[in-house]
Amino acid sequence: MVTATALPLTTHLLTTHSNLMPDRSSDRTLPLLLLLFVGSGCAALIYEIVWFQLLQLVIGSSAVSLGVLLGTFMGGMCLGSLLLPRYISRERHPLAVYAYLELGIGAIGIAALVVMPLVGQLYTAWAGHGLANYFLRGAVAALCLLPPTVLMGATLPAIARWVETTPHGVSWLGFFYGGNIAGAVLGCLLAGFYLLRIYDMATATFVAAAINAAVALIGLSVASHTPYALPPEHKAATGGRDSPPTTPAVWSIYLAIGLSGMAALGAEVIWTRLLSLMLGGTVYTFSIILAVFLIGLGIGSSFGSWLSRGSTSPRLLLGGCQLLLVGAIAWAAYQLTQSIPYWPVNPEYASTPWHLFQLDLVRSAWAILPSAVLWGASFPLALAAAAVDPAYRAGSDPSGDAKSRPAGGTHNDAGRLVGAVYAANTVGAILGAVLTSVVLIPWLGTQHCQQLLVGVAAAAALAALVPWLLFPAAQQAEGDSPSAKPAWGLGLIAALAGAWWLGQHLPPTPGALIAEGRYLGVRQQYYPPEGRTIIEYQGEGMNSSVAVTKLTDGTINFHVSGKVEASTQPQDMRLQRMLGHIPALVHPNPRTVLVVGCGAGVTAGSFLAHEEVERVVICELEPLIPQRVAPFFSRENYKVVADKRVQIVYDDARHYIRTTREKFDIITSDPIHPWVKGAATLYTQEYFEFCKARLNEGGVITQWVPLYESNPEAVKSEVATFFEVFPEGSVWSNDNEGAGYDTVLLGHVGHQTIDVDRIVNRVQDDVTLGLSLEEVGFHSGFHLLATYAGTAQDLKPWTQDAQINHDRNLRLQYLAGLGSHRYREIDIYNEMVRHRTYPDQLFRANPANALALKQRMGMLPD
Repeated sequence: MVTATALPLTTHLLTTHSNLMPDRSSDRTLPLLLLLFVGSGCAALIYEIVWFQLLQLVIGSSAVSLGVLLGTFMGGMCLGSLLLPRYISRERHPLAVYAYLELGIGAIGIAALVVMPLVGQLYTAWAGHGLANYFLRGAVAALCLLPPTVLMGATLPAIARWVETTPHGVSWLGFFYGGNIAGAVLGCLLAGFYLLRIYDMATATFVAAAINAAVALIGLSVASHTPYALPPEHKAATGGRDSPPTTPAVWSIYLAIGLSGMAALGAEVIWTRLLSLMLGGTVYTFSIILAVFLIGLGIGSSFGSWLSRGSTSPRLLLGGCQLLLVGAIAWAAYQLTQSIPYWPVNPEYASTPWHLFQLDLVRSAWAILPSAVLWGASFPLALAAAAVDPAYRAGSDPSGDAKSRPAGGTHNDAGRLVGAVYAANTVGAILGAVLTSVVLIPWLGTQHCQQLLVGVAAAAALAALVPWLLFPAAQQAEGDSPSAKPAWGLGLIAALAGAWWLGQHLPPTPGALIAEGRYLGVRQQYYPPEGRTIIEYQGEGMNSSVAVTKLTDGTINFHVSGKVEASTQPQDMRLQRMLGHIPALVHPNPRTVLVVGCGAGVTAGSFLAHEEVERVVICELEPLIPQRVAPFFSRENYKVVADKRVQIVYDDARHYIRTTREKFDIITSDPIHPWVKGAATLYTQEYFEFCKARLNEGGVITQWVPLYESNPEAVKSEVATFFEVFPEGSVWSNDNEGAGYDTVLLGHVGHQTIDVDRIVNRVQDDVTLGLSLEEVGFHSGFHLLATYAGTAQDLKPWTQDAQINHDRNLRLQYLAGLGSHRYREIDIYNEMVRHRTYPDQLFRANPANALALKQRMGMLPD
């Protein structure tokens, strides 16, 4: 999301006239000030990415948790923009104030590395579930994020006061904004593509803090060499402080820019979801989308600043900008649903992932850049419109004559006005982002949400233009003739009619896009119509978009955000049953089970075939999956959702495991691919330790590890990280027609052996269990046990160079993200199994069964 320092610092709107006596030598400082803007934007984006990753480890990564984090982050910046002009006197040197704010941000950024884990421990000790827990999550976010974000928000009005004293800097302010946005884009890409991929959160934080320190030192140096003094008449009139204008005309500007911010952040949420369907949900995709959005804001704000310098009607320009946004939103909606998904781009043909990233950048820009440019232009135009209001032009001098005073005033505090406009924009942005992600998308869907955005943009235009049409004073302030009012009124009516028509004709999100994702265009072009899938169900939930499709051969597929997550295909059914039956058979007496991820419900349903199991808890992030998807697989999952032994918990699995007090005999985890942003937290050493702590003595854990759409580095990291916590663990292979496909990792609490004789007899004697295994190709207990592919000890030579995935680096999501379009599963599997030996210390069997198992595993001739 866009931070305070990444927003345009377009305060030159207040600097055209001033009674302060500037030091013309300060022109020499302008190149140094440009560096301040670059550094401030870069550091802010690095912090935002790092802090969100750290806090998601504490309070979870559900839509509610992300909404809490985003609301707190932006709320802190809003407070900072309002509080600084009230409590910091104008008599203080603005650059010195700005420098101290940067030092404070850097200090708190470093402290956060220590504080956030401690807060996480306290949260875990007190956390529960339900409504009360949401308030506790908000308290944690406030404690960690408010101090630094208040300082971030305060930087904008602080710089505004400095720019007011340097009218010769007006021509440079476009470069300042460009530098600020360049810094924000640099921070986004530096963190997303380098610092967090190669290093970790601590390194990224230290880099950001070093940038803060450099910015502060430059600022203090410039301040010490540049005189600054508030004229006596300003002190006498305002005491160093005054209030921003509060006329109805100015309030309409606040409303317009607030609605603009609401539409901008709401659109960012929607478009990020749609773009991630067609580009893949990797961390790189999210970094690219954010970078494009920031670039658009930068271009737009620079253009808006240039327009406002020579315009006597910034209110009209602001209103016109909002009307243009109606068309830009409709453009993005069409491109993201009817055009870009059908571009015949096959990601498998790219020689390296970096080629795909370039194409993703182009596709993102083609769709969302026009809107971002217009939203970027809205902020400087709103400042200009507020600055020329009669109340502001008169200043705080009660005897002042609005007509006789220049825009910019003599007594008003530019920081107050900038802070008020920015606060209005930020409040709107908070509402837009949180309401869209938590309420509107699951309630209305992305199509109707975009229709609503068109209405919000039209409402912003009305808020800006209606006062100009109704109040002659506003027209005079804008320098326009009232005689133009009828023509503008008719034009506005026509534009609103056009907005209504566009809103009515926005296209829906295709179910095929939710199902096929980035391969939609390729499959639509090359697959015959009779070979395409039939959409049985599509839904857009709070956390993800889901679809159920059926092939002509009767195969049912379950898709999450453009990727198949479960199906009735033989290889998928076999894996889902393995994740349930292997731990249930290995454990001597399993009674309680935790299933991470509902999916099609087949894994959870497998435990129902074991009569000793008394309780199954399914932890699922997206409510649509158990409620709407699982019933399509009721035959395969044994109607698991309706079973009395089953409880469904809607929460982030990591958060649930960390905060629950319950212990289980079995935990089985079938998360989404680790390259999907946020999923790597379910593959870290710390996560496996949390799971181990929630297992009873003798407990068993299984973890899915995909070999397809991956690379050797990612698979080694997943396997080695698991074995760090479960050193006596083993690997079990799920082949696809004899070739590698995916695997199941098996771990134990304490030393444990697998009783081959008991398992073979159990499968043979239990009709229900035997039939469940027979359906997926396991004709006996030997067939199931023969999927054994090696122990942790066997695989040590293979994993010796693996990178362990920790909470503080989450390096796996960066490794896996580079292999998301690669299919090297056969090579990876062959590398793994060549280290396999028969595990005499793991398997306990009589000589006859041991011989039969070795033959089934291919270790002896038949």
